[in-house]
Amino acid sequence: MSRQQPAWRSLLFVPVTAERFIAKAHTRSADGIILDLEDAILPAHKAEARAAVAAAVPRVSQGGADVIVRINRPLELAIADIEASVMPGVAALMLPKVMGPEHIRLLSELVASREAALGMEIGHTRFIALIETPAALPHLFAIAAADPRMAAMSVGGEDMATELGATPSPDSMYVWAMQGIAASRAAGILPMGSMATFAQIDDHENYRQGLKRGKHLGFAVASCIHPSHVSIINDEYGASVEEIDRAKRLLIAFDTAVAEGLGAVAFEGSMIDLPVVNRARRLLERAAAWS
Repeated sequence: MSRQQPAWRSLLFVPVTAERFIAKAHTRSADGIILDLEDAILPAHKAEARAAVAAAVPRVSQGGADVIVRINRPLELAIADIEASVMPGVAALMLPKVMGPEHIRLLSELVASREAALGMEIGHTRFIALIETPAALPHLFAIAAADPRMAAMSVGGEDMATELGATPSPDSMYVWAMQGIAASRAAGILPMGSMATFAQIDDHENYRQGLKRGKHLGFAVASCIHPSHVSIINDEYGASVEEIDRAKRLLIAFDTAVAEGLGAVAFEGSMIDLPVVNRARRLLERAAAWS
C-alpha cells in the first residue's frame, strides 16, 4: 500500500531528559526532532526518560517540527517505550538495530494496540528503520517494504562499522548505503543518510561536501546531533530558489511541447525527457512542504 511520505530534510537528535536542549529544540529549524530514549540515555535513567516524553512533545514541536522518538532495541524496553511514546503528537518512532521484516511487523502490531487503546487512527505512527547489523543486510528490500508505517530507512553508521570491523567512513559504508537507497526507493520511502564524516563537528565545509555527495547518490533526509548542522542539511537536501524556478520553467516547457505534439523537448540548451520531468515534479512537491 503506497502512502504519502514526509518531506523531511533534517532530523535533529535531542536527549529527552536534557532540559537545555529540549528548551531550544523548536528554534533549530529542523523538519523533525528526535527525542532519544536509546544511546543518549544511560540504562539507569530509561524510566525517567520515558516519563519525560509526554511533556517534551508539545515543547519541541511548537515551531512546526514533526516529533520522532527513538526507542530501544531490547523488546522489554521497546514495549515500555512504545507505551510511553505513541500519542497524537508523535509522528514516528525510530527503530534501532532492525533485524528483518518480521521485526518491523511485530513492532507495528504493538503500536497498533497502543493506538487503539488511545482512540487514535491506526497507522498514525510512522517508522524509521535503522539497519545497524550485518545480519540485516540481506533483508534490506523486505524491511523497506515490510509495513505501511515505514517512512524512512538508514543503513550503516557507527554500529554497522563496528560490527563489520571497519572504520566508519564514506568508503566503508558506500556499498551498503547504495543498497539501502535502492531498497528505500523501491519501497517508496525516504533513504536516510549522507556521505559526511563527523571527525570535527565544526568542520562545516567537509560536512557540507558529504551532504552534497549524499544528495547526488539519492539520499533525501539526514539526521544530526549538533544544531549547527541543521541549516546545512536543509540547504543541501532542500532546494534553492534557483532550482525551484528552473524546475517550474522546465515543466512549462515540457507541457507546452506536449500540447504542441512535439516528440522532442529542448530546454535551455538541453534535451529533456520524462525522467528529468519527473525529478522536477518531485522537487516541487517536496519544496511545497518547506515553504
